[in-house]
Amino acid sequence: MAEATKKAFVTGHPIKHSRSPRIHGYWLAKHGIDGSYQAIDVAPRDFAAFLKTLQANGYRGGNVTIPHKEAAFALVERRDQAAQEIGAVNTLWLEDGTLWGGNTDGHGFAANLDDHAPGWESKGPAVVLGAGGASRAVVHALKQRGVADIRIVNRTLARAQELRDRFGAGVSAHDMAATGELLADAALLVNTTAIGMHGNEGLAADPALLPAHAIVTDIVYVPLETPLLAAARERGLKTVDGLGMLLNQAVPGFEHWFGIRPQVTAELRALIEADLAPKP
Repeated sequence: MAEATKKAFVTGHPIKHSRSPRIHGYWLAKHGIDGSYQAIDVAPRDFAAFLKTLQANGYRGGNVTIPHKEAAFALVERRDQAAQEIGAVNTLWLEDGTLWGGNTDGHGFAANLDDHAPGWESKGPAVVLGAGGASRAVVHALKQRGVADIRIVNRTLARAQELRDRFGAGVSAHDMAATGELLADAALLVNTTAIGMHGNEGLAADPALLPAHAIVTDIVYVPLETPLLAAARERGLKTVDGLGMLLNQAVPGFEHWFGIRPQVTAELRALIEADLAPKP
């Protein structure tokens, strides 16, 4: 009897903008796997019921994106360490009938910097702009890689303080007024806010205030070069865009569902870059 097609998905609300089907579809074709990966729009009120049907519908697991990451955290039966520490789940997999939840965003963030700025973690303090869910994943990754001085800057100080309390030693919380002083000796500046996205122009911080050895990265990938990255590049600083985080966070899930650990290649990046390009 032939093995059933291996099935996985990405779910969110809305979800049609997701590039994940292209990423996983590329790997499925590359490795000649009889599998599928589809985008499924699930409204928040239907999410718990959707999770209960995964096994019956033949799914091995899938990805979870906005607005379901915290709901998934609450609903899974078991969590990996990253999900536990971040407080959100972006990857689901079934293991012996048990629904597991993991979080690969921190992995994707660190792997992107490893690819484009090797040795980044040993250079000094990191300033993280924003205190939302993405910031939690970034701070988790920084802690995992041994960054000893992590400075969270947020418009609402209380939210930055919540992250400081969650992650403990080596993490500090600041309001926006302190940004200039915090950047003076920083080795890494990370933007996790929506400032710089299409329709939300502006600079999340001024890279001119950073030392010459600093690295600037933005988790936004539309546009690929945000105003922050453009200003940092013009200053002569090393910059890393957010697309590699998207590509690298997809790797562990594919391995869970399809049994092969795929590679993030220049060919895959070019495919997704072409998909991101404005259509005439």
